Amino acid sequence: MLAARVAAAIAPDHPSKVWRSLRARRDVVSRFQAKAKAVRDLSRPLVWFHAPSVGEGLQARPVAHALRAAQPTVQQAYTFFSPSAERFAASVGAEITEYLPFDGVQEADALLDALRPAVLVFVKLDVWPVLVERAAARGVPVALLSATLAPDSGRRGRLSRLLLHDAYAALSAVGAIDEANAERLIDLGAPRAVTQVTGDTRFDQVRARANDVDSLLPLLRALASTRPTLVAGSTWPSDETVLFEAWRNVKIAIPDARLIIAPHEPTSEHLEPIRRWVVRAGLAHATLSDVEHIANAGQRDVIIVDRVGVLGDVYALATAAFVGGGFHAAGLHSVIEPAAFGAPVVFGPQWRMSREAALLQDCGGGVSVPSAEALAITLRAWLGDPDARDTAGHAARALVQQELGATQRSLALVEQLLGR
Repeated sequence: MLAARVAAAIAPDHPSKVWRSLRARRDVVSRFQAKAKAVRDLSRPLVWFHAPSVGEGLQARPVAHALRAAQPTVQQAYTFFSPSAERFAASVGAEITEYLPFDGVQEADALLDALRPAVLVFVKLDVWPVLVERAAARGVPVALLSATLAPDSGRRGRLSRLLLHDAYAALSAVGAIDEANAERLIDLGAPRAVTQVTGDTRFDQVRARANDVDSLLPLLRALASTRPTLVAGSTWPSDETVLFEAWRNVKIAIPDARLIIAPHEPTSEHLEPIRRWVVRAGLAHATLSDVEHIANAGQRDVIIVDRVGVLGDVYALATAAFVGGGFHAAGLHSVIEPAAFGAPVVFGPQWRMSREAALLQDCGGGVSVPSAEALAITLRAWLGDPDARDTAGHAARALVQQELGATQRSLALVEQLLGR
């Protein structure tokens, strides 16, 4: 903790995520205390949600919104760890939103003093041992929602189990995404008596977004086309190397095929290599910004999405989807966003940490490919054969449909703790 505090104090003004994360911890406790002093009403209970990054935030947000609708008098706080979640955090709608300090005793006590939470809710897997210990000592029930633990997770190792067992054992309620994950969490220390299967709230989240997308939005209207369209979402350079090689093959077989590509980090450094590839390939292209200002730009062969926050809508245009991360060490991104629109999904070989990817493959709504050649074969089938595409797309949408309901089950768990 001393090292972390020193690092935060001396972190340079650098755009990297690590330095941004450290700088955000400067005076974070004071910021928290000021916000709590301004809005905290101690006559009302408060539920404190913590989700480390955007992925976990997408699981927390449906529950936070459902709680707001069901019990509007309950106040909410929302904390996060990663700088990538800073913009997303505002969408949760909590009265108090802030970075979570490092897991020290004085930091935990200061936040608990400021918030006086009725319930503390962690999402997915990360629990902060000191914060859990200090909350439990005050009688604050601690829950873990949309809880998951992959079979090959490092947390199942001997050292991690030693360090984390007490934190998981102190949980008052665990809502796991399925039976297998529930058993692994119990093995890690979660009490069996308080562990149940509530499901993964991301399915509710992506289904709600798909239902809410308005095809008449100016952006979607400008991009609408009858051409077979692949939407490649959250791609990294390692994904794009494979995709671009496959796309040359696809264009030979299906000349009118169109590509919309949304890189995971649409920085100029990432966008420029994509633009250079498009130019070398001789394909007419435009950025999303061009589409909004240039007539018919949305009908070009390649559309490069040069901003964040729109991919969930753009998937509505997909004949098929390629989701990035499967050829990247960071791991696969969300495959259920396009599936909610009925788009069949293809991804790379590094999907083992993704339960949704396994489910999509089992039902026929998704395919993992190891190479550019295999990717081209799958894309030619889905973009060129309506029957094959429809069969896979219907299976993808049906999977999302059958997994719905986790939000209400998770809400019931939180409300049960509120009523204790």
